[in-house]
Amino acid sequence: MNSGRKRIIIGIDDTDSREGMCTTYLGALLMEDLCAFGSPLGEPLLIRLNPTIPYKTRGNAAVALCFESDEPEKIMEHVVSRVSSMSRMECENTNPGVVVIEEGDFKKAKPILSGFFMRAVRDVISIDEARSLAEDLGLTFRAFKNGRGLIGALAACGAMLDHEWEHTYEFLTYRKGVVCGTKRFVDCESLFKADSETYPETWDSVDRLNELVVCVPRSPDPVLYGIRGDTREAVEKAVAVISSEEIERSCIYRTNQGTDMHLISAGCVDDIREMHSYMLEGTVVSPAITIRGGHSIFVLEDAAGRTIDCAAFEPTKNFREVVRRLVPGDRVVVYGSVTEDTMNIEKMCILSLADTFEERNPACPSCGKRMKSAGSGQGYRCKKCATSASETELVPVERDIGTGFYEVPPCARRHLAKPLIRLRCPEFPVFPGR
Repeated sequence: MNSGRKRIIIGIDDTDSREGMCTTYLGALLMEDLCAFGSPLGEPLLIRLNPTIPYKTRGNAAVALCFESDEPEKIMEHVVSRVSSMSRMECENTNPGVVVIEEGDFKKAKPILSGFFMRAVRDVISIDEARSLAEDLGLTFRAFKNGRGLIGALAACGAMLDHEWEHTYEFLTYRKGVVCGTKRFVDCESLFKADSETYPETWDSVDRLNELVVCVPRSPDPVLYGIRGDTREAVEKAVAVISSEEIERSCIYRTNQGTDMHLISAGCVDDIREMHSYMLEGTVVSPAITIRGGHSIFVLEDAAGRTIDCAAFEPTKNFREVVRRLVPGDRVVVYGSVTEDTMNIEKMCILSLADTFEERNPACPSCGKRMKSAGSGQGYRCKKCATSASETELVPVERDIGTGFYEVPPCARRHLAKPLIRLRCPEFPVFPGR
């Protein structure tokens, strides 16, 4: 480290809207801009926060950068200027936050902000709590409008201070400003080729089962496409194969995407709260019903007899067929987020299958053929052997589903949900939804 220079962490959140802009684009821009005041240290972070928060703009992402500099005031001034000029302030739900932490505060802030980071991914945090925390720690910060972005900015700083969390990578490419809002051009054939050459080290670029491209957004923001993977090398290899319109800039982020960091283990239904995400084990007590819109819902019961609705919504496509094959008595673990007292399933592990039977005419003990009805209320009779029986038989039926893990397809996957291809679980087979 150069004499007189110190490490500085910058956290930013909530600069975009559904109509445009992207916080990751601002992060990529600042990675270049701030080189005028110092040197970047390590990789920029892209942190996905609690996916159930209703006032999020799109993907609920915050970013953090780390620089070595002797000009922290100029860094803060430049970051605030960029956020002020580029954020979609006209949007009611855009409320940016900026936090700057200097090296002297790292030791004090790390244990507190590391915990805050995990809570921001799993819990619901108020703006007042975030503001009070920044003030108590003596941090330099700026809150725009109602300041909700302080929550994500602090969480991203906490992630930068704590390198122990599981991470993946995303290679994000950005469009030239003059074409933003127009139809994107990314060659589909090259995306499927990149997937073929790098899967499973990269994932969720395409959805092969549904023949869809997943990594190209439809919203009018600057992102052209993003490739997610386990390593920098994997995402770089994939991008080298892709053909597209001209790229303005790109950035590789270290991220918590694809890690299941948002999930909390719930012992029972009574542990579950709205706007949180859980892993819950239970027994199916009613077969799935499909309601208007194509959503399939079944009822799960815990060991105490409490129940919760579990849903595979229409966007989960073929995953709904798995849910529809469940019968009462099946033991499962469901993974997903809870809103309006319903768990939105992201994946599911079938632990055991209930025995199922169907009624059939009894078999003749002499010839083995099925008897025919002898008439209403008269039982069954074998015409050949003249044998008879009064009751039907219950015959075991082979299930058309097995134990193991099942997941929604890539086109329906949340940023934080861990694809089964990344899941290390030798106890149960894995059935990827791609």
